[in-house]
Amino acid sequence: MTEKSSDLRERVRAVLAPIAANAARAEEERRIPDENIALLKETGLFRAFMPRRYGGLELRIEEYGPCIVDISGACSATGWVAGLLAQHVHALALFPRELQDELWADDNDTLVGSSVAPINVAEPADGGVHLSGRFGFSSGCDHAQWYVLGFRHPGHKPPLERHYGVVPRSAVKIVDDWDTLGMRGTGSKSLLLDRAFIPDHRMEAIFALNSGQSKGFGSNESPIYHAAFVPHFSIGFAAVAIGAARRMGDVYAEKIKTRIKAYTGAAATARAPASMRLGRAAHATGAARAFLEKDWRAIDTRCFSGEMPSVDELMRWRTNHGFCIQLAIDAADTLMNGSGAGAWFATSEMQMLWRNVHMCGAHAGTDYDTLSEIYGRHLLGLELDPTL
Repeated sequence: MTEKSSDLRERVRAVLAPIAANAARAEEERRIPDENIALLKETGLFRAFMPRRYGGLELRIEEYGPCIVDISGACSATGWVAGLLAQHVHALALFPRELQDELWADDNDTLVGSSVAPINVAEPADGGVHLSGRFGFSSGCDHAQWYVLGFRHPGHKPPLERHYGVVPRSAVKIVDDWDTLGMRGTGSKSLLLDRAFIPDHRMEAIFALNSGQSKGFGSNESPIYHAAFVPHFSIGFAAVAIGAARRMGDVYAEKIKTRIKAYTGAAATARAPASMRLGRAAHATGAARAFLEKDWRAIDTRCFSGEMPSVDELMRWRTNHGFCIQLAIDAADTLMNGSGAGAWFATSEMQMLWRNVHMCGAHAGTDYDTLSEIYGRHLLGLELDPTL
């Protein structure tokens, strides 16, 4: 581990206490408190994947990932938002240098949110496109100055029609429609656009970003940019679930040490199931963490090899993180089911963590029904179903 990566994790750990203290507030306000974002900016987390020419750290995934696990143990909503805001930077470093300069040349604290599902269709225009419509699930959008938006480009045929475009805050209207049971604090609201102009240098085909064919590929020398964008973009999802599930284990352990059964007066630790549940959950989160870290190392190794990842590697990395989240969900359920009625009070940290772990598995990119089907079809040698 480099000195910079070690320093980053220590700086992140130094701000975990105030971030944890704000977890209930994030739930209540349905957004990450500004203080949390300011604290993480000071650590340099959002510059983890930023090119060095702009003051970035150019970290490997295995150096960065543990930071998201740590943050998510303090506040899973903050871990989710912080991860996305940091991970977007890697994809943007594969866009043309002109866009990179717009984003970071004058302010390397610029934050970029997203709504990446390519649902809306753009309107061709001279030198770019006009984009309109509603773009949902934009986590942490209140804190961003720019946004990466998915859309379909009518001037391209599959698989190149699916694009990402980057627009400034001035081009969007934030709609406060985020009122959920899980991950309430992420503030994943909708964005409205009305014929926003996106010039050519602010857009890229998703296929090109994943295959080393984007216009900005090679514009930054570090091996971490000799990569497909998806593995870096999605690494935080499972890290958040694991961090939250691990925190559930800590809360559960402290609870059962002093828990007395209401009707019998027996200590919870006097019965085997309490310790069995804790052990089983610890095994599940530990296995998920080990599985995830194995992929982190593999992704980094592929970057530094100078070769783009194979289809088989992309399939495994794409689907493994969903399985890791399932392990975290199993751990969360095991602990919650043995925590008694008190854990279900609205003021209980256990129920908040349980809701958030489950929400990690509800994202379109983490739905394990879909991911297991994708990987199963791949193992059978079937063609990739584009609807998946």
